[in-house]
Amino acid sequence: MEASSSNAMSSNNKWMAFEPNKGTSNTTWKSEIVNDEAGMAVRAAEWGLSVVPVDGGDASSSVVVRMSGDGDRSKNSYDRATEVMRMSEESNSSTYEHLPRVSQELKDALASLQQTFVVSDATKPECPIMFASSGFFTMTGYSSKEVVGRNCRFLQGPETDQNEVEKIRQAVKNGTSYCGRLLNYKKDGTPFWNLLTVTPIRDDKGCVIKFIGMQVEVSKFTEGINDKALRPNGLPKSLIRYDARQKEAALGSIIEVVQTVKHPRSLSQPLSNNDADRREVAGKFNLDYMLPKLAEIDNVGTPGRLSSPSRLSTPGRQTPKIDASSRDSDKSSRKSARISLLGFKGRSSAKHERPPSPEPEFLIPKDIDRDDSWERAERERDVRQGIDLATTLERIEKNFVISDPRLPDNPIIFASDSFLELTEYTREEILGRNCRFLQGPETDQTTVQKIRDAIKEQRDITVQLINYTKSGRKFWNLFHLQPMRDQKGELQYFIGVQLDGSDHVEPLRNRLSERTEIQSAKVVKATAENVDEAVRELPDANSRPEDLWAIHSEPVYPRPHKRGSSSWAAIQKITAAGEKVGLEHFNPIKPLGCGDTGSVHLVELKGSGELFAMKAMDKSVMLNRNKVHRACVEREIISTLDHPFLPTLYASFQTSTHVCLITDFCPGGELFALLDKQPLKIFKEESARFYAAEVVIGLEYLHCLGIIYRDLKPENILLQKDGHLVLTDFDLSFLTSCNPHIINHPQPKKRRSRSQPPPTFIAEPVTQSNSFVGTEEYIAPEVITGASHTSAIDWWALGVLLYEMLYGRTPFRGKNRQKTFANIMHKDLTFPSSIPVSLSARQLIYALLNRDPATRLGTQGGASEIKEHPYFRGINWPLIRCMDPPTLEAPFKLIGRDPNAKEVKWDDDGVLASPMDFF
Repeated sequence: MEASSSNAMSSNNKWMAFEPNKGTSNTTWKSEIVNDEAGMAVRAAEWGLSVVPVDGGDASSSVVVRMSGDGDRSKNSYDRATEVMRMSEESNSSTYEHLPRVSQELKDALASLQQTFVVSDATKPECPIMFASSGFFTMTGYSSKEVVGRNCRFLQGPETDQNEVEKIRQAVKNGTSYCGRLLNYKKDGTPFWNLLTVTPIRDDKGCVIKFIGMQVEVSKFTEGINDKALRPNGLPKSLIRYDARQKEAALGSIIEVVQTVKHPRSLSQPLSNNDADRREVAGKFNLDYMLPKLAEIDNVGTPGRLSSPSRLSTPGRQTPKIDASSRDSDKSSRKSARISLLGFKGRSSAKHERPPSPEPEFLIPKDIDRDDSWERAERERDVRQGIDLATTLERIEKNFVISDPRLPDNPIIFASDSFLELTEYTREEILGRNCRFLQGPETDQTTVQKIRDAIKEQRDITVQLINYTKSGRKFWNLFHLQPMRDQKGELQYFIGVQLDGSDHVEPLRNRLSERTEIQSAKVVKATAENVDEAVRELPDANSRPEDLWAIHSEPVYPRPHKRGSSSWAAIQKITAAGEKVGLEHFNPIKPLGCGDTGSVHLVELKGSGELFAMKAMDKSVMLNRNKVHRACVEREIISTLDHPFLPTLYASFQTSTHVCLITDFCPGGELFALLDKQPLKIFKEESARFYAAEVVIGLEYLHCLGIIYRDLKPENILLQKDGHLVLTDFDLSFLTSCNPHIINHPQPKKRRSRSQPPPTFIAEPVTQSNSFVGTEEYIAPEVITGASHTSAIDWWALGVLLYEMLYGRTPFRGKNRQKTFANIMHKDLTFPSSIPVSLSARQLIYALLNRDPATRLGTQGGASEIKEHPYFRGINWPLIRCMDPPTLEAPFKLIGRDPNAKEVKWDDDGVLASPMDFF
């Protein structure tokens, strides 16, 4: 279906973005017809029937009734979503007689989704709604009759920001995506903050045929109008930009809706249409499981728990699934056909292996292979963007606020989600206010004065007093106040921790029991210490804007191993003349890639012929997305690196809008692209072993410097001209300290034995972090649960990487982010038998993908423990950088200048601004 040119010209009048009176004439009679047909559809649906227009007839009057079970309709889908069915049946008889109907297959697939969204027809004037989820009706209060066939502008109201509406108008006009927060109104007039994500759906010819609009009510957690509140220094008053967090979550959620609209068949197949094996698999893998919000994840499962207690288990490990080649195999034979992947002698159960095969086969059940996380043949490769869902500060699940005494009235600049739940206030109502709003009639003013005195004297204090929630409910608050000072010893913030002790009040004393008070005081003080440590990861909110980027203007000095390179010689010609390297010294050649905060360009140092890669990050975007500290950490990390498998920093500088890093240009491109070019999108084992070995060496070096990488994936592995790799992108990395040590192995009993093993060098970072960062398919279980994580998460990611190189996909990928996280937490690790992989490779993957980080391979013994694994037997570790990479079936091609490309300049429109369109 193609949009006509006239439709394209009128796109600016679409999707909540046109004048209220425009296009409303001559529609009354159509609305009446729609209401009659809608009523018929509703009544028919109640009897298991559906109403459709007669082919070739007048859609306003000619309708027939047919059994809703005709065709391949899913009966379970109907039972599951009656309201959605009534709505979607009305979609077939909309206001416009030529409005395309939503197919039954698509309706069944969309009905299975939990998101709140609408689907609109981009080929019709005013983008009428074709489908609305049941959640949309619940959230807005409108009925299906009032929604289908209309434009979404009916959600607007007197205080809806027209600037945001204009952004939506432009996105629809240009056929691009939009994600923003605006004030909408429910049917009863109640205003609510709506995080709206709009994305186009295109046909095979690239024409926009549909728009998906997903809504998330964020009234409780958004900062609302406070997002525009600025300090005297021009920076936001709020410590965290909450909209960025919600947009990141929305991105992961709408992808599932987009994929469902594009590929409805895979989700519309009912379970009852498949065989018994399908039902068995569905039960085992819990296909309908949806991961709760992060704050509740510990109640769902913990690392190491298996999805079925009846399976063979080892604490903290997945159960490998082994199947016979024939689908006729009975359940008993499946259960018994299991072995240990630990690689110890005598552990294997050879009697259960198939006689023709020298090794047991690990099978993913065929139905899950098609419909669960295995990538469908027609499914395009997604852009796997690293996610930054929360800093350590945001993941502390306690009741606390942070205030800034350097601002008038010591206002709150951060409030935890738990504090919102306790007090019943929204974040918009809290930010910018003093904590006195919790006081009430029975609040002891003497205690309040003690708190004021402590603030004045800048000291700790712990008290208990009666406070009040928004609804007027009073609670006993064990309150701890703690000042936080900067590196100079000057007062920076106040941390206020609350603990509801209402259930432990002694009636006679009218206060908490002495025992409860002592125990609770330890809890709130420990929380305050955790908050103090976590908030130091973030830049000081009172800094001058220019101070935020100061590290990018610091000079860069050559490291020992690259000092004699031609690249450094060219850079030093500029610095030797007393100049600072800047954007004006480089010519843009071509864009290499773009992300959510900036872009990467191939550049040439003027007059030298030397090529570099320049990463340019937009300052305003990083400020709005809480990534200032990430950019600074990346700059600090790269400046310390001096290793053949890691990038070299040659210069860093800033412009008025961007900060830039000049690093090595790797003409081989991404390992991800190389893997994708292979015939089966997999590497032969020899190649996978080579790349995995170089990754191990790179991670070993990083860990020795106290760096936890946290974003290992093929997209972040680049290939040099000689085929060796380079790990890149450190914006999600964590920089801490390391305590390298040597382990001397005991002397053998026989004095003349020559088999004494050499000492083992171990260097792993010692500090833990709790940020929620990474790429979802590569994230370790302990990151999802909110437990503090160590460098062991990099070894987990290595296991996922090796699996993807050998099997062409990641082991736990689900149809959406929640399903992927659920799989990481609970799904058994399985290996498809259709791809031959050695037992030692599977043993290594199994040992790395251990849900218990304490016993995961590499946690205790570091990289040395991994190097000694049988899979890497034959690797000459000291000389691996001198080896020739194995020959690939589809060898990589070097990228460089495009001889036909026209010359561009930095001030040309759009050269530096290259935002990524995720859809």
